[in-house]
Amino acid sequence: MSAETIHAPRYSEELVPFLAGDGRALHLVHLRGVEKADKGPVVLVHGAGVRGNIFRAPVRQTVVDALIEDGWDVWLENWRASMDVEPGEWTLDQAAVMDHPPAIRTVREKTGADKVKAIIHCQGSTSFTMAAVAGLLPDVDLILSNAVSLHPVVPATAKVKLHYAVPLVAQLTPFLDPQWAYGGPTRTARMLTRVVQATHHECENLVCRWTSFTYGTGFPVLWRHENLNAQTHEWLQHEFGPVPFSFFKQMDQCVRAGHLVPVEGFRSLPEDLGEREPQTDARFVLFAGEENRCFLAESQRRSFEHLEHFHPGRHALHVLPGYGHLDVFMGKRASQDVFPLILKELDRSTLH
Repeated sequence: MSAETIHAPRYSEELVPFLAGDGRALHLVHLRGVEKADKGPVVLVHGAGVRGNIFRAPVRQTVVDALIEDGWDVWLENWRASMDVEPGEWTLDQAAVMDHPPAIRTVREKTGADKVKAIIHCQGSTSFTMAAVAGLLPDVDLILSNAVSLHPVVPATAKVKLHYAVPLVAQLTPFLDPQWAYGGPTRTARMLTRVVQATHHECENLVCRWTSFTYGTGFPVLWRHENLNAQTHEWLQHEFGPVPFSFFKQMDQCVRAGHLVPVEGFRSLPEDLGEREPQTDARFVLFAGEENRCFLAESQRRSFEHLEHFHPGRHALHVLPGYGHLDVFMGKRASQDVFPLILKELDRSTLH
C-alpha cells in the first residue's frame, strides 16, 4: 500500500474552557479555517476514553478538514470521558445533564448563533442523545449520530462479557486503560495485558488489541484493519485512555433493557427516556457501519424506527457497507465514502 500524502492542517485552533454543572473543568477546541465560516457552528463529540482529536486521524482529508472546507465553524467538545481532562468515574447521565448543555451554551455565547448542529459518536452520542430527548438541548437543531444513540445492541458474546466479566474485573480495578499495553502500573493491569496478548492476535499493535479487549468481542472491534492506512494504525496507539467501570455497568443495564437507562436519579432525565416521545425538535441523521462489531447496525435501525414513529419522514438512516465503528471517521476512504453524506445532510438542514 502506498503511503498517503498527509497535508498540514489549514486551520488554527483555540482552547475554550468551560465548567460542567458539577464544576469539572472541561473544554472545547475551536478550529478556524482561513476563510470565514458562513454556515454556522457544528460541535463534534467523541466517544469513551478518547478525545476530540479522534476526528483528526492522519488521513488525506479528515472530517474536520471536510467541514471547514465546506464553510462550517468547527468545535471539538472534550467532555468528562476525554483523555484530555482530569480522569474520574463517570456515567452517561452525568455527561447528559452536566457536560453537553454547558458546552452548547458556550458555543452559542462565543458565536452568537441561535442554533448549533452536532456530530456525535458512540458514548458521546448516547449521552448527547440522552440530553436531547430529555429536552436539555433545545438549541441543537440537527444531530448526526454514529454507531449508537438510544438503543444499544451488541453481539451476543459482548453481551455475555458485559453481564459476567465486567462485575468480576470491576472488583480488581476501577477502570480499563489501553495504555497499559506499555506497562501497567498495577499487578491487575499487567495481568490483563497478558490476557490481551493471549487472546488477541489480529495485529502487532498492542494498543489496537487492547481496545478490542476493552470495547467488546471482535478481532478487531473498533474498525476494520483494511480501512485504516498504516499511519492511522500507528497513530491510534496514543488516542485511547482510561474508561471507568461505572460506564460499563450502566451500558450493561442499557443493553439488558434494549434502550438507554438513566442510573443517577437526575430529575431532568426521565426514567423512560428511551421509550417516550423525544422532547426535541432536532432532526436526527443516524449512521451505522454495517460491519460494526462494537454496536451492531441494528442499534441505529431501532433508534431510527423509534424516532420516525413520533415524527414520520423527519429523520434519516445511513447504513455504510464495509465500515465498522470508528473507521467511519478515520478510514482511508472515508473522505470519499462517508464525508460527502455528512456534508449533504448538514447542507440539507440549512435549507429547512
